[in-house]
Amino acid sequence: MAAVVGIRAWPRPVVLACATLLVAGCYYAAGRLGLSQQLTADGSVVTPIWPPTGLAVACLLLFGPWCVPGIALGALLVILSLGAPGAEAAGIMAGNTAAPVCAWLMLRAVGFRVSLSRLRDGLALVFLGALTAMLISSGTGVGMLLVSDKLPTEHLGLVWLAWWVGDAMGVVLVTPLLLLLYRARLPPVSVRWTEAVGLTVVVCVLVPLIMYSSISVLFLAYPILIWSALRFQLAGGIPCALFVSVTATVVARQEAGSFGKLTDVETMMKLQAFNGTLGLTALLLSAVISEQLNTRRSVERACHELVEALQHLNAGGSGTQGQQPGGDGR
Repeated sequence: MAAVVGIRAWPRPVVLACATLLVAGCYYAAGRLGLSQQLTADGSVVTPIWPPTGLAVACLLLFGPWCVPGIALGALLVILSLGAPGAEAAGIMAGNTAAPVCAWLMLRAVGFRVSLSRLRDGLALVFLGALTAMLISSGTGVGMLLVSDKLPTEHLGLVWLAWWVGDAMGVVLVTPLLLLLYRARLPPVSVRWTEAVGLTVVVCVLVPLIMYSSISVLFLAYPILIWSALRFQLAGGIPCALFVSVTATVVARQEAGSFGKLTDVETMMKLQAFNGTLGLTALLLSAVISEQLNTRRSVERACHELVEALQHLNAGGSGTQGQQPGGDGR
């Protein structure tokens, strides 16, 4: 508490500068994490999941537009880490900054709730925050590489698709997880802790076995994902989907399991299709279940209040009926 009070006493420019550096540092760390799982497709390097976009959208949703300088600085640091940047670096940085900002503005315009407690919130995050807004970053990035002659024309469609899907998957998988962690509170110890631990063990054991199996059985990950979402909503579905996606990406990079006999392009297409359907299933199923549970709680609360009101009226009515008119003594 004393530390928080001390920080609030700092001059506002100092606080903003520190916050900007913090956002930039987190963005850079997320970018390096994403670059650690690169794939090569037809001579082009792609990232199946780009976590910085999810981080940027989450920061904007939680803290507002003051995060924009930190996002821009973080994007620039990631670009600089890839080597000597050319004139295209400024355009790529602008696109990577503008895409999350547009996602935030569109989500605000439709009344998005960070709790993701409604189906409309999940749909908005997928179709506005991910699929639509990330067209800006992918289009700008590929366009700048094309103009600077760093991208062959024959690779244009493939690189654009990989860039767009990677950015969109960052929003679908990373943004809900960060929103969830921001408002997470440890629940009281109960029987569900046992189920949660059991589910975690099942996921950690079965998912690698499914991914590394030489037989294509990727579909077996979906029952585990559905169990996670049904029982724990976002708290179960999103971490499970992220773990499965990361495991699949690692296996694809190793050219093992279901990805062992595929070409580079086939590996990228299969992996991104799998990750995309997995993320959509986890997010939308969790949102639907959360909305139904909230609706049921609201109905139960209304019924309870109605019962209390009727009991109060009945008690008042009984008291009135029990009063007899007094005699005049004659």
